[in-house]
Amino acid sequence: MKDPALMTYRDAAAALAVSGLRGELVPAGVSGGFSSVVVDSRKAVPGALFVALKGEKSDGHRHIAGAFRQGAAAALVSGQGMAEAGFRPEEAGPDKVFVVSDETLAAFHCLAAAYLDRFPKLVRVGITGSAGKTTTKEIAAAMTGGEKTTVTNEGNLNSETGLPLSVFSVRDSHEVGIFEAGMNAKGEIGSLAAVLRPALALVTCIGPAHIGILGSLDAIASEKKQIFSRFTGKETALIPEDDPFADFLSTGVKGNTVRYGQQSLEAKGVLGAIRDRGLAGTEIVWEGVPAVFGLPGKHNVKNAIAAAAIARELGISGESVRRGLASVKPLFGRGEILRGKTTVIRDCYNANPVSAAEAIDFCDGVPWPGRKIYIIGAMLELGSYSEKAHAELGKRIAVSNCDMAFFYGKETAPAAEALSEGKLPFEYTGDMDELKRAVSGFIRPGDLVLLKGSRGCALEELSDIVLMKGN
Repeated sequence: MKDPALMTYRDAAAALAVSGLRGELVPAGVSGGFSSVVVDSRKAVPGALFVALKGEKSDGHRHIAGAFRQGAAAALVSGQGMAEAGFRPEEAGPDKVFVVSDETLAAFHCLAAAYLDRFPKLVRVGITGSAGKTTTKEIAAAMTGGEKTTVTNEGNLNSETGLPLSVFSVRDSHEVGIFEAGMNAKGEIGSLAAVLRPALALVTCIGPAHIGILGSLDAIASEKKQIFSRFTGKETALIPEDDPFADFLSTGVKGNTVRYGQQSLEAKGVLGAIRDRGLAGTEIVWEGVPAVFGLPGKHNVKNAIAAAAIARELGISGESVRRGLASVKPLFGRGEILRGKTTVIRDCYNANPVSAAEAIDFCDGVPWPGRKIYIIGAMLELGSYSEKAHAELGKRIAVSNCDMAFFYGKETAPAAEALSEGKLPFEYTGDMDELKRAVSGFIRPGDLVLLKGSRGCALEELSDIVLMKGN
């Protein structure tokens, strides 16, 4: 049985035309619609709309034929893109549809926004910030999901393509949509805010992640603040009370501003004692009743508090907040605790100066009878700030509680240099095979091992070696 259409081709063309993006249908006057949306031709299925996006390394217009072979029913394209790819619509066959626009990314965003307009009862929540977005989203969804049907981005699909793609997963049954918005270029948060137009939006923190793209913390704060840019006066902005940019983030927002954090929630009487349980997580007392929150570390407690602030604004009960806290499990590479001959803290999905310092602080504070080994990969996308950031990280590790440090990636050379005159032993390499040999030869049973680095370092490749190898 054919899946019902998410949007008709005529409605899609009309939405683009209204936005000034030219929505021409080929063939003209076609009926029907698309039942799913993909940006990867390999993931196309019967009934899908394939969005042909032009990236730095690949142009989706060169994969239109592949999407149709996979079963796609239609493609969102630009005339120029098809011409440059040498693709003509008549090559696709008589049953294929083209929605032709001037610029496919802008058109994709327009269609996602138009699709969301079909769900006026959906409470839209946006989350952005320099760290903790995905974890905060997952915790918030666990809290709200106990009482309201909730939809979120899958994983960390928070980019200029990931968020609009996620929007098409909304259905009539959903009451709350919680979506995170990330960025890789200036202006992206504003573009995603135009798609989502959240009724409730939260900033986790302002830090130097992506400082190589934007150049300064002030510019980062300005970019993140764009999550509020589509407010009309009735919406609510949640601002971290302890962030140095809290006043800036609050100024000029068209709507309500609420400061959230441990201090304010304690003052309101909803947040009680917070008891660290090491690798087992944290006990958090919420409305007088304790819950064991399984994600370890103070930074994850901050994420939990941010999620609870969202839940409070949505009217979620204390019982559901506690159930959500107790149910959350770490996502891949985000503070996972892996146990074998050694114990591994796998926190290598992302890294920036803030999250790296938090990971080291956490590991330093864990009571441990054996050795502590910190394997540190490069923090990427820091631009001209990279050398200073890695040098500061090295200085922090030099006074840490670890027994051995491994540095991987050319960017970590300043970190290794910071340890060169100290007593802490370390090794530095830019070769993964060399790193694997060095780690394999050093690790022994009973070690606590931290894997921390940006996703591009692929430190997860060390997981099995560390877990199973022992001298």
